[in-house]
Amino acid sequence: MSGHSKWATIKHKKAATDAKRGKAFTRLIKEIVIAARSGGDVDANSRLRTAVAAAKAVSMPAENIKRAIMRGTGELEGGQIDEITFEGYGPGGAAIMVFVATDNRNRTVAEIRHLFSKHGGNMGEVGSVGWMFERKSQILIEKELATEDQLMEFALEAGADDVRDQGDSWEILSAPDAHNTVVDALAKAKIATVSAEIAMIPKNLHAVDAKHSAGMMRIMDFLDEHDDVQNVYTNADFGDEDDEG
Repeated sequence: MSGHSKWATIKHKKAATDAKRGKAFTRLIKEIVIAARSGGDVDANSRLRTAVAAAKAVSMPAENIKRAIMRGTGELEGGQIDEITFEGYGPGGAAIMVFVATDNRNRTVAEIRHLFSKHGGNMGEVGSVGWMFERKSQILIEKELATEDQLMEFALEAGADDVRDQGDSWEILSAPDAHNTVVDALAKAKIATVSAEIAMIPKNLHAVDAKHSAGMMRIMDFLDEHDDVQNVYTNADFGDEDDEG
């Protein structure tokens, strides 16, 4: 795959700001609540294990994690959260997938539709762009921690599918069911991760020209900033322009 989207890297650069505002905590708590609906045993529930690991990575207090799990299992009130997926296109025709967790479906649907419209995008039907993405384990690692050859050999041995260059980081891609195995192997080797999640990875990239690049980045930012949005993915290739594009 030539080029890279840069969105994953840009998104994780914002993580420190999100953490300061508590936005990272809010997203992770919602994910833990939703994941815990399938069972509160972290070892037996892979989605919950991934969510709890992400929460610990941003130093979420153990008590917050415990309460979120209890909300998900029904032991505490407050677990009524709907998951909604939105699909559409941004300026320049790149595909966008938006994953939402909300306690007010009607409000959130109206607000996400408005953001698409206001910032030059078009919201499509369910399935309109989903086929352009694959659900995969995505782990980002800072480049100085390993060479591509070292990481490729190590990651493939741990069960990963591929290692890709994402500018200032390496991206390790695996099947979702290999996620925890690869994360554990990296931890054992004392290789720190920038992020580790189950993500929607584009099968192919859509080149966004200079005319639409700023608008595409803007709609991604506005969607990502919405309080109910858990994740935003795109197949946009911003080329070699500055990350601030």
